[in-house]
Amino acid sequence: MSDIAATLLIVDDEPHVCKLLQILLQNQGYQTLTAGSGEEALLMVAQQPPDLILLDIMMPGMDGFEVARQLKTDKATSNIPIIMLSALGEHSARISGLEAGAEDFLSKPVESAELWLRVRNLLRLKAFGDYLKSHSLMLEEQLQQRTIDLERFRSAMDASGDAIFLINRSTMRLIEFNRRACQVLGYTPEELLSKTPADLSEDSTEELEVLYDQIIAGRGPIEATETQIRCKDGSFLPVEIHRQAYKTGDDWIIVGIARDITQRKETDQRMLKMAHYDTLTGLPNRKLFFTTLQMGLTQASLSHWQLAVVTVDLDDFSSVNETWGHLLGDRMLAELGQRLTNCLNVSDTLGRMDGDEFALILMIREGQVDPLQTVERIRETLREPFQLGGQSTAMTASIGIALYPDDGDDAHGLIKHANTAMHRAKKIGRDTYRFYTAQMNEEASARQSMETALREAVKQQAFELFYQPKIGLADGRVCGLEALLRWPRPGQANVSPAVFVPILESLGLITQVGNWVITRVCKQIADWQGAGKGSFQVAVNVSGQQIIEGDLIASIRQALIDHQIEPHWLEIELTESSLMENTSHTIASLQTLQQLGVKVSIDDFGTGYSSLAYLRRFPIDKLKIDIAFIREVTSNPQDAAIARTIIELAHSLNLQVVAEGVETPEQLAFLTANGCDQVQGYLFSRPLPVTELESFLQGQQCFT
Repeated sequence: MSDIAATLLIVDDEPHVCKLLQILLQNQGYQTLTAGSGEEALLMVAQQPPDLILLDIMMPGMDGFEVARQLKTDKATSNIPIIMLSALGEHSARISGLEAGAEDFLSKPVESAELWLRVRNLLRLKAFGDYLKSHSLMLEEQLQQRTIDLERFRSAMDASGDAIFLINRSTMRLIEFNRRACQVLGYTPEELLSKTPADLSEDSTEELEVLYDQIIAGRGPIEATETQIRCKDGSFLPVEIHRQAYKTGDDWIIVGIARDITQRKETDQRMLKMAHYDTLTGLPNRKLFFTTLQMGLTQASLSHWQLAVVTVDLDDFSSVNETWGHLLGDRMLAELGQRLTNCLNVSDTLGRMDGDEFALILMIREGQVDPLQTVERIRETLREPFQLGGQSTAMTASIGIALYPDDGDDAHGLIKHANTAMHRAKKIGRDTYRFYTAQMNEEASARQSMETALREAVKQQAFELFYQPKIGLADGRVCGLEALLRWPRPGQANVSPAVFVPILESLGLITQVGNWVITRVCKQIADWQGAGKGSFQVAVNVSGQQIIEGDLIASIRQALIDHQIEPHWLEIELTESSLMENTSHTIASLQTLQQLGVKVSIDDFGTGYSSLAYLRRFPIDKLKIDIAFIREVTSNPQDAAIARTIIELAHSLNLQVVAEGVETPEQLAFLTANGCDQVQGYLFSRPLPVTELESFLQGQQCFT
């Protein structure tokens, strides 16, 4: 009820988490306090009770469950709402938090929009509960006193921002109401006094009588309920109403306090629209389109109709952004969305999938023409020039069509097949369309050929290792290497690891290849040491499958023994996403490797599903900043801030930091100034085969 900003207490032993939550909540106008432990939190609550508490479960000393239990058993603090925070995903943790008295539960990492909504709703419920309590006490005292001063009572009700109604249960008539009730309903006091509760409600008199009797008997709803009340003009006003019964003499009085929730409903609708509709075009987004397609397939199956999924991708749209800028490019996409909408029949659906890609669902009833009529309308409307920057710009599109039931009977498959057809149309030329057919699926055929070649390469061990040097910024010299897998194919173009490694994973061959890499790297380290060419720590990329499905530890232990090298010369790199697969098994495996002395690094840090709690639990030695943040670190303030934060975070956890993809002196200067430990990239050397690497190492110089 108050205009004073709510005070929120954040209880977490992770300073970074506290800082992040403070920023998110202060941006919404809340005041924040922080406590680093359960004990400190209880002292702070005793001195200055907050309006809401965000409480971490896992903390040293007193955990969040115990803090919640103590607060909820103390009458002075039991009304403070608590939101439990935890990186634990177990259902039991949520149940335990609710049993301890928490009102809500959020999983880490916290999504900002969900955090704001949960905090807002709990604060609203607390404020409304406090308000009802004070009003209930006031009304009970006044109604039980036969010498009540009616005018003073009316003044108190009129001061409320909510509509208040007093109803005699025996007569089922309004006997009193406040000024706000007249304002929201549009009646004069005389007009409203002549109305019955049923005149203002969606419910009949009989239904209201049953409800009022339940309230009198103590079996009615305790919390406020959502309903609608009828205004003088016939419209309905959404309200949240709380009812209580009071005995006066031989009669019972039902007191109803109704709060206008129109604005809240509008906000909820806006949030719903943001979640399901594209903000630029107003069309359904990918998520809503997929849901609509599933419903359409059900209807088509029941009605024995055909259904077409049509994907539309503009030809060379990137040149529009490059020539006219993204603002005019967005205007073109918005106009395109409107043009495509005009091409549809009433039962059809249009959505924006991504960028300049749109998709349509065409319902084809029995006896109707095929979707080509709609496709031709689309092609025709695109030929009308778009007006951009005072110039007329014509556009064409490549269109793919997949049909239900001929080309598939599920949403995923039909969208995939329509995209396959669209890409086929794009390869053939501009301004054309293609239906999906089995013969058209050249990508699948090419993949099958690559799978066959990869199986043979694994059998023949026809791979090669390149090495990219890492430079230590403390002395500017080579401090380590990263082993990178290559697949030479005589007489054919090289295939990027980004292409063939995922295929190896899908074929279940990555563990076999990964073991080969570990063995070759250990042998190479031993060869260099035996020949007096130096000792270098070599990093090997490890797939999540090698940890979960293969025996990674046994493979590493055997390779170290076979080649008689110390474990600290070997480093394994895992991506964040692979860390999150079967975490308990992964943690146990990494702990074993750490006990052996093998170093562990997180690759591409910042692009996966980072969680500070998990980061603390994993035995890790290094974080590797992803190239996506390094590429524009000197020109993009956000990338610079992320890179600095990762470096500070790593150092606070006693971890080293490696930056990959360093290509310019300016990037190197930034990383040096911000305390990065190691770098690698084309500024120093591309990945090299062994012979070229050895020449590079012999002639190496100081790079800083």
